[in-house]
Amino acid sequence: MSNGQIDGFVRTFSKEVEEGNAAVFVGAGLSRPAGFVDWRMLLKSVAEELGLDVEKETNLVALAQYYCNERFGNRADINRVMLEEFTKDAEVTANHRILARLPIFTYWTTNYDRLVERALEEAGKRPDVKYTIGHLALSLPRRDAVVYKMHGDISDPGKTVLIKDDYERYHLAGQAFVTALTGDLISKTFLFLGFSFSDPNIDYVLSRIRASYAENMRTHYCFMKRLDEKDFPDPETLAYKGRQQALFIDDLKRFNIQTLLLNDYAQITEVLARIERAYKTKSVLVSGAAHQWGDDWSGGRAATLIRGLGKTLVDKGYRIVSGFGYGVGSAVITGALERIYSTRRSRVDDQLVLRPFPQEAVPDISWPELLKRYRNDLTDYAGAGIFLFGNKLRDGEVVLSDGVAQEFEIAREKGLALIPVGATGFMAKELWDRVMADPAACFPKDTARFKELLDVLGDPKAEPQTLIDAVVAMLALWAKS
Repeated sequence: MSNGQIDGFVRTFSKEVEEGNAAVFVGAGLSRPAGFVDWRMLLKSVAEELGLDVEKETNLVALAQYYCNERFGNRADINRVMLEEFTKDAEVTANHRILARLPIFTYWTTNYDRLVERALEEAGKRPDVKYTIGHLALSLPRRDAVVYKMHGDISDPGKTVLIKDDYERYHLAGQAFVTALTGDLISKTFLFLGFSFSDPNIDYVLSRIRASYAENMRTHYCFMKRLDEKDFPDPETLAYKGRQQALFIDDLKRFNIQTLLLNDYAQITEVLARIERAYKTKSVLVSGAAHQWGDDWSGGRAATLIRGLGKTLVDKGYRIVSGFGYGVGSAVITGALERIYSTRRSRVDDQLVLRPFPQEAVPDISWPELLKRYRNDLTDYAGAGIFLFGNKLRDGEVVLSDGVAQEFEIAREKGLALIPVGATGFMAKELWDRVMADPAACFPKDTARFKELLDVLGDPKAEPQTLIDAVVAMLALWAKS
């Protein structure tokens, strides 16, 4: 898959995430790096007991059925194998964590493990997990995401979908899941991860959708590793397997599933990280405080800059994150509201994330620690930080704002784009000096272009609109880098 195709996917899927139309389907391949097994590994010991080689078997559902047949339909032994494999301690992977941090509401999986739920919980979210028909009729209060485990959960291995009998009855026993998945595939854009598309139930659902919506199907996406000599050293075998893969990719197009070919599965993390960055960069922390504007700035000129920045960010589709910093916060919010109300194209909640700073201490926590925690929470909402002015009144004297400096440091630690407008002076100028001392450390890609824009932001004589244009250009460049 070319870089252009990956770029196009990142843009498209990020937009679906932002608009609440994205969904994820997780297969066993995503759990393997955590230490869990895929189907073939799960059934390895089962095949050996049957005198078969699991690597030579193509129908693993039938293999599981053969094992139960040998035991007169008793699933106890295969349930024991599942419990042994899926109750091991396993670390949530980087891919799970990125997916959990994104504002995705709908997760589907055929896996029995709890990695998706755990990742969501670690991200501070409340997952509504559904692995029985009864669960579908109930909604967990204040849920942040729904996890559909259409083949069951390891907590009840006897009721998981595993053997041929289970699949043959699924169109009846699991009809409610089929209906729910059909609806989501019609209305949402799916990203299939670690999924082989060999599951009969998924094939059944996709076929039904294709039959009914052949000309109006949504585009879905999946990742697949490009085959090379490391997979099949024999050139003839590699050519044959490559032809199989090409035909399989073409067949997925019947269901409007676009395959993204990667050189290595490790690239999945890189692509997901880009999606997260593209989404988070649309949320911008405006950090600043100003008891006075300084020699280069009159009150009117400063208001033109800050309010104009608020207007422009909203106009470009960015969400503004603000803690109401003195002098700066109210001005940027005023500009944002002016644009929101004049265009009537969006709601205030969609474009403003407002978290006023606490005014009083709370029990059992020091005031500095409270402010640091607050600033940590504030930066979690953003993918970029814009730093303006940065001064405050202390004991009757105007001093540099240590709060703006702390927000800058937290933003740096979290990997946000750092955009200090040095032209505004005070702490913003000191932060601009730090970035300019080693721009490659903050912007390892497209460093030269970022430096050009930073040069503009350091000019105290630049017109407010020139500074605003440079900020917006940096945000756009950061989202692509």
